[in-house]
Amino acid sequence: MLREPDWVSPTLWRNEFRNAVVKCLRGRVLELGMAHRIMAAAEMLMSGREFDIVSDDVIELAASSGCSAYDAEFVVLARDLHAPLVTTDKELLKKFPEIAVAPEAYLAR
Repeated sequence: MLREPDWVSPTLWRNEFRNAVVKCLRGRVLELGMAHRIMAAAEMLMSGREFDIVSDDVIELAASSGCSAYDAEFVVLARDLHAPLVTTDKELLKKFPEIAVAPEAYLAR
């Protein structure tokens, strides 16, 4: 059984996932038809689990913390949902210890 059945993400996950799929296409790890099927499956799995983030919140957090706007999106979403941000990003773990948690620490809870 999964520890958390309801993983969520900012909508920017799509950009990152598409980029990974394209890299696999270019590296000849995937064929075009499979890439389309993988993207469709990922979009189906994330349906209802992706959130738009308020830009002002992202900008304010990025400005005050020194982190990127990209990273701030994840922190803001976790904060708004009162959920842990499971990440391997050392900067986020250091700057946001009240929100960010390493996967190993999360699983040990």
